[in-house]
Parts: sequence; structure tokens; C-alpha cells
Amino acid sequence: MSGTDMGRRAPRRRPFVLLVLVVVLVAAVWASTRDGRGSGSATGSKGASPSAGTTIAVTTVDKGLVDINVVLGYQDIRAAATGMVLTPSGEVLTNNHVINGATEISAVDIGDGRSYTATVVGYDRGHDLAVLQLKGASGLATVRLGDSSGLGVGDQVTAVGNAGGRGNVPQASPGRVTALQRSITAGDDATGESEQLTGMIQVDAAVQPGDSGGPLLDASGSVVGVDTAASQGFSFRGGADGGSPGTVGFATPIATARSVADAIESGRTADGIHIGPTAMLGLQVETFTDGSPGALVAGVVDGSPAAGAGLVAGDLVTSFDGRSVSGPGALTTLVTGHRPGDRVTVQWTDQAGGNHSKSVTLAAGPAD
Repeated sequence: MSGTDMGRRAPRRRPFVLLVLVVVLVAAVWASTRDGRGSGSATGSKGASPSAGTTIAVTTVDKGLVDINVVLGYQDIRAAATGMVLTPSGEVLTNNHVINGATEISAVDIGDGRSYTATVVGYDRGHDLAVLQLKGASGLATVRLGDSSGLGVGDQVTAVGNAGGRGNVPQASPGRVTALQRSITAGDDATGESEQLTGMIQVDAAVQPGDSGGPLLDASGSVVGVDTAASQGFSFRGGADGGSPGTVGFATPIATARSVADAIESGRTADGIHIGPTAMLGLQVETFTDGSPGALVAGVVDGSPAAGAGLVAGDLVTSFDGRSVSGPGALTTLVTGHRPGDRVTVQWTDQAGGNHSKSVTLAAGPAD
């Protein structure tokens, strides 16, 4: 589960699927995913083989990519995705949903073939972006960042990433820009979480789970976006035309990603950016079925501050640090705004209707 108590609503069909490849933490399943034979998570084919021009473009960026592998220890889940190397010393750009709730993060650099332990430098939930640091890295190849402001509908692009979580050689999906400045709701079918994203680039490239955090390239091979979400075979909400069925991919413009990454690297915490360790209350929460405000407790992490306060499954959290909790997302935002070691007051109602209030000291948890 997420260290900052993100809502865990029951999985349902969502308009867009976040592109992290998620599998249950079973050795046989993980092994089959790594060699390309397993995991029902990757849906659809990678599309037509790249043209010669596309292949040339991809070779300009692949050595600046990493395959990211994470363990979500509180959920018994592993996930695989992609990252882009920004600096020779190992700063990596990826999606926040890739590392959300991760208790272990490692990355295999495509350029040197080495595996590195990674730590979270910071993240921006609102833009679904995060920056990692590869421990002990030096002299790494980096990606070439382009200019997303010059993109137009009809422009040729290529989505690149660790499709299917297979690792090794990045896979390429050619396509074209079909719309700009799209607003979407993106969701993770494995956890039931969703998020609102704006200003997205829409493409018809056949992106797949595992591509999250990978580059969207223009015709010259420069990075103009960060692969983030996709939808196959059904209509979607958002945007000016209301959506249409078919294979659809979405990427965050690199101008947005560059701005967020620069802020994280400089340690600026403004505009929803979180720097450093994430505070943890230790709750798995979901929306109350009758629509009442509050965050319904679905589970409690053993040994966590919430467990010490006496919270149990079925309780409804109504207030955190003196502020009302409207739902799971609101609780996540409130917890994320604190640091490990902060002392806060939590108020909740139990299943019998009794009201409770306890002060707790927040622990250090996984990134949200």
C-alpha cells in the first residue's frame, strides 16, 4: 500500500490505464514476465514494426533509458516500467505512479547494463512525475530533450519503453499526434487508483504497460514527452471532442516534465512538489460506499502509527491535523504535506458510531 494512504477503490474499467506493468508478487509470475512469456497485464500488441527512420530515431535515445523494477511491499506486488537518464550522475525522470508505494526501487541502465539501487529525490503527484537517483552511478548516457511546444497534430512520433516489462532492448511504437492539451482521468487497474491529468499529448501509438516513464520521440529522435497512459478498444472522457474508440496513448509534454524535474533537482517544494522522505500514517483507505465524507479504513499496517492509535478496518477517518477529510485523496494530500516525525491528531468514527481522537507521530514510508 502507499505510504501516504492513497485511496484503494475497487478496480473498475477506467478511461485510461497507467502504463506501469503490475504483477502479483509470485516468483513464477515475475520470472515469466521478465522473459516475455507471462503476466496478463500487458494487453494488445506492440503494433507495426518500426520503419527504418523510426529505428534510427530510437537508437539516439535507448542508451539513455533505464528499466525500472519496483516492489510494493505493503501490497505484495512487483511492477516494471521505464525511466530517462537526465544526468551522467544518475538522475532519472519517470512517472510518479511508477514509484507510488514502492518499498524497493532498482533500475537497469540500458547504456552500461548495470543494475542500480534507486532512491526517490522528489515527486509531483499532480503532474504524475518523479525524479530518482541511481546510487553510485557515473558517466551514464543521457537522453536528448527536445521542444514539445512545436508539436502539431499529424506530426510523426514514436513511443519507446520497457513494453511488457521484458527489459533489455527498448520497444518502439510509431504513430502520430492526434490531439494536444487533452485532459484525462488515468487509472491503475491493479490498485483502483485514478488521477486527473491535463495538458497531455494524445497519440495513436500502441503504448503498453511497462512503457510508463519512457520517452515520446519526435521525428529527429528528441524527447518531446513522457509516456504516461493508454486506452484500447473503448471510448474515453475528457478533451474537446469527447473521445473516440481505439488505440490511444498519452504523454506529458517534456516542457512540463523539464520544469518539474528542475524544481525537484533544486529542492523547491512549491506547486505540489514533494522533496525527500514521505510521511506514513499506515492506512489502506477507500471511499465510503454511501458517499459520506471521510476515508474508510480497509486495512492497517502492522506496527504503523495508525495501528498504535487503535484504528481498525471499518473505521471512518474524518479529520487529520485539524482539517476535515472528504475522501481518500484528501487524506493522501494531507499526509503528503507532512514529514516523518511530525506529530498530528487523527479523528475517526468507529462502526458503532463512537468518535475517537488520537495524536500520532508519522513514520517514514514509501513515496506516494
